[in-house]
Amino acid sequence: MMRLPWFRYVAPRTVARAAAALGDAAPGEAMLLAGGTDLLPNMKRRQQTPQVLIGLRGVAEMQKIRNGKGLRVGGAVTLTSLVADRRVRAGYGALWQAAAQVATPHLRNAATLGGNICLDTRCNYYDQNYEWRKAIDFCMKKDGETCWVAPSSKRCLAVSSTDTAPALIALGARVRLVSRAEGERTVAVRDLYQNDGIHYLLRRPDEVLAEVLLDPVAGWRSAYWKLRRRGSFDFPVLGAAAALRLAPSVGAQRPVVEEARIVLGAVASRPIVCDGAAAVLAGHELTDAAIAGAAEAAWEAAKPMDNTDFVYHWRKRVVREYVAYVLRDLRGDDMRAVREETARKDLLAVL
Repeated sequence: MMRLPWFRYVAPRTVARAAAALGDAAPGEAMLLAGGTDLLPNMKRRQQTPQVLIGLRGVAEMQKIRNGKGLRVGGAVTLTSLVADRRVRAGYGALWQAAAQVATPHLRNAATLGGNICLDTRCNYYDQNYEWRKAIDFCMKKDGETCWVAPSSKRCLAVSSTDTAPALIALGARVRLVSRAEGERTVAVRDLYQNDGIHYLLRRPDEVLAEVLLDPVAGWRSAYWKLRRRGSFDFPVLGAAAALRLAPSVGAQRPVVEEARIVLGAVASRPIVCDGAAAVLAGHELTDAAIAGAAEAAWEAAKPMDNTDFVYHWRKRVVREYVAYVLRDLRGDDMRAVREETARKDLLAVL
């Protein structure tokens, strides 16, 4: 049995006190604990060994979904609460679909939106127990010097496995970060990541992700499609999120795309924003040809590595199919059979 290492637990009641507790700790000494569905297993494997855990379950302001100019979602809102919220389901389809497909119902009861946004990057050589990793002389991400995915690489190639981040980027979401030293700042989710498996998150170590800010979505449609081996539990090996602002056009057989955002997950150490694919669609009818062109542009942007489930060149190939699926979904095609076949999940059955 793998056991947790010793740690001290702090339970603040406000965001300010949580930020103060982080600020009091030395760099790397303290970590935030919300649902713990990723952090605690990592601690058992000695991948992360904080001396202090700052629990967020008692911070009531981080567990609310509020109306504002759009929606304001607390960082400690559970994925189950997010999926159950009618405002999210009706207006922010990509986020609702992404949250509904994370792990299992039991894990979504504990896992939080902020935790999924900050989810640690993953790799076949990293997500093993301590003894296994020691046998290969560890890896660059933890205790070693070599990235075993590409031994000549100068940076870690562990893959981003968050489902909600691609959806939030497609929706143009922002996060409110709070620290004792610098106060508050608002950052677009798009700008929260960098393509490095170790230093993947640009949130400073002393900052609390207090809230996610979602703008109004009038005129927008969004969706998220996920590839994984099983219909539940597994992390994505490919995620495709898209948001389109559509307008009818006189004489057009299909709606015209006024603005588009297409984002891929699990194909690099950060979510990949496919601006080239979005540009293919802007100003054009959402025809089969336009969808194929956008899917091709997204395929060119995808750079999966041999660091997770399935063969990496196959994962790249199916980017075309999944981007086409999500765009056809937004066009209004009946994709229920395709989703059930590929995702092994009927999202309409999720409560």
